Amino acid sequence: MLSQNQISSFNRDGYLVVEDFLDKKQRELIINRAQDMIEDFDPATSSSIFTTNEQERASDEYFLKSGDQIRFFFEEKAIDSKGNFTVPKQQSINKIGHAQHALDPVYKRVINSLDIPSMGKQLGIKKPRQLQSMHIFKQPNIGGEVRLHQDSTFLYTTPMSCIGFWMALEDATIENGCLQAMTGGHKLPLKKRFKLAQSGGTEFEVLDESPWPNHQLDLLEVKAGTLVILHGQLPHYSAENTSNKSRQAFSIHLVDSNCHYAEDNWLQSEI
Repeated sequence: MLSQNQISSFNRDGYLVVEDFLDKKQRELIINRAQDMIEDFDPATSSSIFTTNEQERASDEYFLKSGDQIRFFFEEKAIDSKGNFTVPKQQSINKIGHAQHALDPVYKRVINSLDIPSMGKQLGIKKPRQLQSMHIFKQPNIGGEVRLHQDSTFLYTTPMSCIGFWMALEDATIENGCLQAMTGGHKLPLKKRFKLAQSGGTEFEVLDESPWPNHQLDLLEVKAGTLVILHGQLPHYSAENTSNKSRQAFSIHLVDSNCHYAEDNWLQSEI
């Protein structure tokens, strides 16, 4: 559970760093489970490449129907222009998502033991719903950049309620693409929404055309096991991983079931 000082810090900065949240055994369970799942995964069943830089292009049916599934998404640089892999399969995955917290027994056991919904309640969510999970790999040498964004862009409720819980499975440093956050930026309006388009596929709806403030981002270099809690309106970013060390993380997003979850959100789940 969070202290009052931690809650105040989150409300002030838009994020909170909690060290030693996951122990070594919990991290190893998740990392080893992901390795086994990738080993069993047949790449021929998916050619979906995940990139936040060209979200519309990556929004194929495999991606859009993953809200209540466990699916695998490739790093953009893992596949060349002819469709051939440039790296071994284990090093090709950008992320696994988006429902392993509910569907896979190993992920489910670890996540349930952390009681993240209780922390969500402390931070103002009346009826927490664990909506989306992602195992993020940030692969060595090819891990892609994630441009400045707000999580509520992708998981929109009225009123807004999204909170992200990002857990470092490995050390996150500036060399391998640690998180960077605009401290206090959660007080900015939501810039845009990523949603289903009436014509099919997805689109961005611009809500606020003003540019991002010219604020320096704070580096969130953290040790393995650290939890970073992110307000849904907090602008945050991570650079490419050009190092030879991976930066694995697991994240889960809460929304408030008492709030209206938009029918045209890209992620729809029956779970």
